[in-house]
Amino acid sequence: MAGHSKWSKIKRQKGSADALRSKIFTKIGREIAVAVKSGGSDPHSNARLAQIIAKAKANNMPNDNIARGIKKASGELGNINYEEVVYEGYGPNGIAFVVEGLTDNKNRTAAEVRAIFSKNGGSLGVAGCAAISFEKKSVFFIEKCSFNEDDMMEIVLDCGADDFNENEDGYQIFAAAIDFNKVLDKLTAKNMVFIKSGIERVAVNLVDIDDEDTVKKLYKMLDSFDDNDDVQAAFHNARI
Repeated sequence: MAGHSKWSKIKRQKGSADALRSKIFTKIGREIAVAVKSGGSDPHSNARLAQIIAKAKANNMPNDNIARGIKKASGELGNINYEEVVYEGYGPNGIAFVVEGLTDNKNRTAAEVRAIFSKNGGSLGVAGCAAISFEKKSVFFIEKCSFNEDDMMEIVLDCGADDFNENEDGYQIFAAAIDFNKVLDKLTAKNMVFIKSGIERVAVNLVDIDDEDTVKKLYKMLDSFDDNDDVQAAFHNARI
């Protein structure tokens, strides 16, 4: 499961946890708005909203923020209409990118995403050019705990997940996209502490990157996407 973009991002941003949390809450707020618009404000009858609420809680988003987001999206507090957008392209050294966004101005977002690709040695491509390098997975980032590798594998399998990675900061657990809520509930019941979680695109066709210049360009590109309010997530298939 190497090559997933978010693990390195989390490691590099741990020094600015509050800023990262604020960005995550803003992006989840947009997801709530789109889910409510498409399926209503009741999570019992809106499976997509229920999933996003679960994701929000896993990312430690306060209940008041969630409730306010739902009310705003349903028109009780005024609202903004967001549209879902997906861009595909290639970064430096042929690294495949899929960029997901929610925007109230598609022309603005397309121009900004195109500029990020161009300024970092890449190019925006046509639909379908890069998505083949990824598959959607539920991904959970868990804080390090006292379990050894065998214990974690047993927990992962018991929760219905597929696989996990470990490094000095914690665990990255993977499961089928459709099983997000089920695995989240089981991990929560085992008192796991979440760094973040969600349904993400995991690279299956990897490009090995070993030169420092390309790595710097890659990180600069990821930072630019992360700083763009319209971009929800950017995924790449580089293996550093």
